[in-house]
Amino acid sequence: MVVHPPPNAVLRERAPAKVNLTLRVLGRRADGYHDLSSLVAFAGVGDRLALLPGTELALALEGPGAPALAGEGDNLVLRAARALAARVPGLVTGRFTLAKRLPVAAGLGGGSADAAAALRLLARANGLETDDDRLFEAALATGSDVPACLYGRSCRMGGRGEAITPLALPRFGAVLVNPRVAVATVDVFRALALAPGTRCGEAAPAPEAASRSGLLAWLRTELNDLEPPARALAPVLGAVERALEATSGARLVRMSGSGATMFALYDDCRAAAAAARIVAAAHPGWWVKSTVLG
Repeated sequence: MVVHPPPNAVLRERAPAKVNLTLRVLGRRADGYHDLSSLVAFAGVGDRLALLPGTELALALEGPGAPALAGEGDNLVLRAARALAARVPGLVTGRFTLAKRLPVAAGLGGGSADAAAALRLLARANGLETDDDRLFEAALATGSDVPACLYGRSCRMGGRGEAITPLALPRFGAVLVNPRVAVATVDVFRALALAPGTRCGEAAPAPEAASRSGLLAWLRTELNDLEPPARALAPVLGAVERALEATSGARLVRMSGSGATMFALYDDCRAAAAAARIVAAAHPGWWVKSTVLG
C-alpha cells in the first residue's frame, strides 16, 4: 500500500556513496556504451537530498561540495526528475535541496546517487510503488550508474548498468580517500581507447555467499580495469594507495569507479577508523572518511 505524504511536508532521502569493489570492462558496444561487470557496495557516508513537493522544479545546493556544482546547468537531480516527469503524466515535482558531502568526479557515484534519491523522493511524493518500471526507466535514461543507486544495496551491475543482480555481501570496515583531484569518467574511458565493437572478455562467475576471507580471495582475482588509465591521468593515486597499504589491518586497497577515490577494506569499523585518523593526519588536504560497506 502506498502512503501519500501530508501536504507541505519536506521529504528526505540519503544518497549513499557507491563503491565499485570490482569493475571489469568487457567491451565497447556499437552504440558507444561500454559493457561492464561490477560488484557494487554502498557506504554509510553520502549526500543528503530533501524535497518540498510543489508545482515548480528547482534545486538548491548546500554543503562543502556545493561550490563545485554551482555552475552546473543540468544537475543529475533535475535530469532524473525530468526523465520521470516524461514518463508519469501530471508528476508532482517541487524544490530539491542537495547537501553535497561527497567529492565531485570521484568515482563514488555521487551524482548518480543523488539522482536515485530524487527518484525515490518523487515516488513518495506521487504515491508510486518502489518497483514501478517507470522509475527504473527514468534511472537508466539519466545515467548508467543510476539503476544500481536506485536499488541501493549490494549487487552485481552488468551491461551498461541496466542488469542488476542482488548479492549478499559480508560487512567490512572501510576507508575512502580522495586526494581532491577530479577525474572525469569520460576522460578515463577515452584513455582506455576501446573502439566500438571491441570485445575484451566475459564476466567471471559471481562470488557465492561466503565469509569475509572468501570474498576477499575472490576480489583479488577481479580488478578495476579503469584504474590504469585513471592513474595515468591522476598519478597521485599511487601515493593514496601507499598511504592506505601502510595502515594496520588493510585487507584490500583499490580504486573505486573511474577514480580518483581509493578504498581500503578492514575487518571491522574500529580498524577502519584508526586507519582513517592516520591517513588524515598525514595528508590534511585529502578527503578521508571511515565507513561501513556491505
